[in-house]
Amino acid sequence: MVVTAIGFSGLLASFAYISPMMTEVAGFAPENLAWILSIYGVGLVVGNIVAAKFADRALVPTILTLLILLTLVLLLFTYTIHIKPLAIITVFLLGAIGFGTIPPLQMYVMEKATGAPTLASAANISAFNLGASGGVWLGGMAIDAGYGFVSPNWVGAMTTGIGLLIAIYAVRQKQELALENNC
Repeated sequence: MVVTAIGFSGLLASFAYISPMMTEVAGFAPENLAWILSIYGVGLVVGNIVAAKFADRALVPTILTLLILLTLVLLLFTYTIHIKPLAIITVFLLGAIGFGTIPPLQMYVMEKATGAPTLASAANISAFNLGASGGVWLGGMAIDAGYGFVSPNWVGAMTTGIGLLIAIYAVRQKQELALENNC
């Protein structure tokens, strides 16, 4: 659940400030925000469906891949935000990859909590919410510190990257434990 909270926080660090990013940095008129957010929403749906299918086949690799991709998309957004067509594509990718993390992370927690999957599911959703509020707060701190509206993307890439490193560490610890138990 730590990976859920920290890994997911990067998405909301960015998304919470999508309106000023798209208007103040990318140069879109405010009346364009509705269709831009619709593109993000389509990404959410696509990401959930596609990621769930991959997670059914290879759960842990899907989680790691999505965290890597989310980190990269957040970094990419710091550059593509300055070019309108690329900014729109990145908004779609942010939605697809960011929300694509939800099904596999939720599946992983429920799979590990065989005795109380409903409780684990509720706790993991709480971790998503904790990550969301933490990401928004950290993104806002970066803006307040004078780093501009693009800075939440840097913050998001850092927090998601930390979540990725924690996930990699956990996977390695699990592999080492399995090797010790088999010897």
